[in-house]
Amino acid sequence: MHKNKNITILSHLLVWLMLLSMPYLLSYGQEQDMYRLIAHFWIPLVFSAIIFYSNYFIIIDRFLFSKKMVLFITINVIMIGCAIFLKEFIETIYFQDLISKGSEEESKRPPFEMFLYIQLLMYMAPLLFSIAVKTTKRWVRTEAERKEATNFKLQSELQHLHYQLQPHFFFNSLNNIYAMVDISPDQAKTSIHSLSKLMRYMLYETNVESILLSKEIDFMKKYIDLMKLRVSDKTVVNYSFPVKETGIKIAPLLFISLIENAFKHGVSASKESLISIDMTSNDNTVTFNIENDNFPKLNEDKSGSGIGLQNLVKRLELLYPEKHEFKTRLKADRFSVHLDIETS
Repeated sequence: MHKNKNITILSHLLVWLMLLSMPYLLSYGQEQDMYRLIAHFWIPLVFSAIIFYSNYFIIIDRFLFSKKMVLFITINVIMIGCAIFLKEFIETIYFQDLISKGSEEESKRPPFEMFLYIQLLMYMAPLLFSIAVKTTKRWVRTEAERKEATNFKLQSELQHLHYQLQPHFFFNSLNNIYAMVDISPDQAKTSIHSLSKLMRYMLYETNVESILLSKEIDFMKKYIDLMKLRVSDKTVVNYSFPVKETGIKIAPLLFISLIENAFKHGVSASKESLISIDMTSNDNTVTFNIENDNFPKLNEDKSGSGIGLQNLVKRLELLYPEKHEFKTRLKADRFSVHLDIETS
């Protein structure tokens, strides 16, 4: 902010320096009548500066932007009238010689109405310029504040979705472990230990905008191994993830909802079922495909809250607008999801 203020001051100084030098720049190599230059150029320029900065620092903010138009117009009419009167008064008192030299041209001077019109235009210019500058600055500031508010809202919504995902994940995992307690206590103990590691990752490593894809893959593998403990031998889980470190970074916890959904709706205790997971990465694009059998849950089955996929869709829209493709398909009792994400 301090740097921007210095730039603004410097730009104002350069503009006024250029205006003061204008007569010399326009008549390079010619002699200048100093008295005429002072009377007809520099004095009006001083009054123009007074009008400009009075509006720039005080009048526009206090009256124009406060919608006190009558006061704004009245004050500026008085200022311009005083500028015209004082200019003529100063010329009459201090530049008599200049006036006497110009007496021969008096008959050639434009009528009073034309003279007044020209003077008004001359002093209206700094007024209109100050309005333009202040309005532009106000618009830029308002736009910056709007973007900051939008960004804050975005971050708040993403944080809310992130916090929403954690208890959802924890709730579903506990349901799965609960189902093991009577059947296989040892597996239940192992699952609780594995779940604690997964929750530690979710709590302490995912509170960032992006994370290495390799860490997410490791997390998904551990979760799949945890889920495989509770399914029967009739369920086959095949998965393929990139092996090499790609250096790609991605928003955390994007794919876990899809895997959760596959285990929740794609596994049957009495029928054979297959879950296929495939992830590939190419340059800055990550492609994730998952397919599972479809075993719709009964209405009275309240396991899980059903917010996983809705949460994912919202996060994708916020994090990767126009940089992702999300498709779902149900065909021949097989449910599939295709997700493409462009990470940069």
